Amino acid sequence: MTESTGRDGAATAAPYWYPEQDGAVALLAALRRFRAANLEMRRRMSASMDMNTTDLEALRFVIAHEHAEDPVTPLQLARHLEISGASTSKLLDRLTASGHLARAPHPHDGRSRIIVATDHAHAQVRERLRGMHERMLEIAHDVPPSARTAAIGFLDAMAEQLETEAAPEKLTPPAP
Repeated sequence: MTESTGRDGAATAAPYWYPEQDGAVALLAALRRFRAANLEMRRRMSASMDMNTTDLEALRFVIAHEHAEDPVTPLQLARHLEISGASTSKLLDRLTASGHLARAPHPHDGRSRIIVATDHAHAQVRERLRGMHERMLEIAHDVPPSARTAAIGFLDAMAEQLETEAAPEKLTPPAP
């Protein structure tokens, strides 16, 4: 790896597989740093809520769907988390016992159940994330309006790349 100078003037390791091209590599490095920081924040939050990261992701998924008024069934949750029905049942038992989730009748299908976040869960998430979300919104407001469309396009394109092209069957195996 070679060294380069970061925005703060400190030496940083330049990725060895990309030659620098008009700041494009620095942009990718910043995105990697963001992704790593996001994963670490989720790890810290799950630890502070005394649950594992899969439980936290389940809670996040249920709350996001509640905001969209799209109820979540145990099967949808299992598919999202990519875990078995048995594992989903154990997860729901844990999060029900801890007071974070509850099972309820489906509003449109009397044979089905949905998963809802409890008031306790909503309070915990708000308590832990409100300040961070407010600071993140401030940072977003600091991006010049003329650059926001490009930033959104970049992030959406990167998300699509990760969602579609990084599938195991599409990853290039290392050269012998």
